[in-house]
Amino acid sequence: MTEQTLAAPIDDHGKRQRGFSRYQALLIALLTFTQFTIILDFIIMSPLGAILMPSLGITAGQFGIAVSAYAFSAGLSGILAAGFADRFDRKRLLLFFYVGFTLGTALCAAAQTYHVLLLGRIVTGLFGGVIGAVVLAIVTDLFPLHLRGRVMGFLQTAFAASQVLGIPAGLFLANHWNWHVCFAAIVVVSIAAIAIIALVMEPVDAHLKLKQDRNPFHHLIATIGEPRYTLAFAVTTLLATGGYMLMPFSSAYTVHNLGIDITHLPTIYLVSGLFSIVTGPLVGRASDAFGKYPTFVFGCAMTVVMVLIYTHLGHVSLATAILVNVLMFVGIFSRMIPSQALMSAIPDASQRGSFSAVSASLQQLSGGLGSVLAGAIIAQAPDGSLVHFDRIGYVVVATTIVTLVMMYFVQKAVAERMGKQVV
Repeated sequence: MTEQTLAAPIDDHGKRQRGFSRYQALLIALLTFTQFTIILDFIIMSPLGAILMPSLGITAGQFGIAVSAYAFSAGLSGILAAGFADRFDRKRLLLFFYVGFTLGTALCAAAQTYHVLLLGRIVTGLFGGVIGAVVLAIVTDLFPLHLRGRVMGFLQTAFAASQVLGIPAGLFLANHWNWHVCFAAIVVVSIAAIAIIALVMEPVDAHLKLKQDRNPFHHLIATIGEPRYTLAFAVTTLLATGGYMLMPFSSAYTVHNLGIDITHLPTIYLVSGLFSIVTGPLVGRASDAFGKYPTFVFGCAMTVVMVLIYTHLGHVSLATAILVNVLMFVGIFSRMIPSQALMSAIPDASQRGSFSAVSASLQQLSGGLGSVLAGAIIAQAPDGSLVHFDRIGYVVVATTIVTLVMMYFVQKAVAERMGKQVV
């Protein structure tokens, strides 16, 4: 089946497509596997925090910079790549950035000092930060809007799988050997993913037949300056700013503030991930069946409640820590999946790549800013516990409420553009 066939507007005339074809299912699995390696490389830094800081002799602030270095470099590369994102076959673009990402991860695996690790995170971010945008553009090109919630739901299982399979395995390797082995394992898995993409995936180049600005800089400016995109970019920025503030310090907070032994961290990630593997596809189906915005509203409400509970916990049992983490991930997924599906309907076909690249860039830059801001807000007590962690929760709640209002106008604009279709 060709890419052009997949992109046909089958949902507007005749019967709506209800399921996925064999190639579509294979493609979803391939893109999910790709996302798995990218997400694992990023989030593995959080659980490794409790190991990396004493190993390299760095402070919480320095660790926050190492985490945000990936985000800032990814944000820069997203802007630089946006002008060219719609000028190449998306498969070739994906392969190019994936190879660069793998090389950056290899540099992290070989790092013996903090500064070399920092360099590795920058290189990895320069290439890895664009991959999510390319994947989103591919999904938007090949799947109609009424199926995108389900597709996004499956893609988000990569996040869960990285917890179920990747993080516990990474912590096991780090505890029994050293943290370098974690990044080396990601390199091996990424090489396998690159081979699969090259051999199995078909070209994604129908957008090349559309009229486009020949000048990459003009193409970038046209995308950034399009008034219809401004609100979506603002929502993306706020969602990432709030989300990235909690993640980098979650392992240190769990160990030192919640009183959970570090050997139990893999259990928390494992159980939370198993629930998330089920939650992702269910949220995707719900967003397609009941509407993207109602699902997003549910996710915001759940996020506000669980973040306030999480950031005010004292010493708790392992079961309580797991339950709070699971419910918080339900809220996060219920925001991420419908918002991505809804905003994928905003750009014109000729600007999907550049729109996704700019969105990814804003997401990474604001995420990096969130990590730095979180590092500036909290402090580490002599016993290792994190002070003022509750203040981060208040910031996350505030950004969540603002995005709830802004997303209402986004879905209203999409509904008007799509006519009577359910969004």
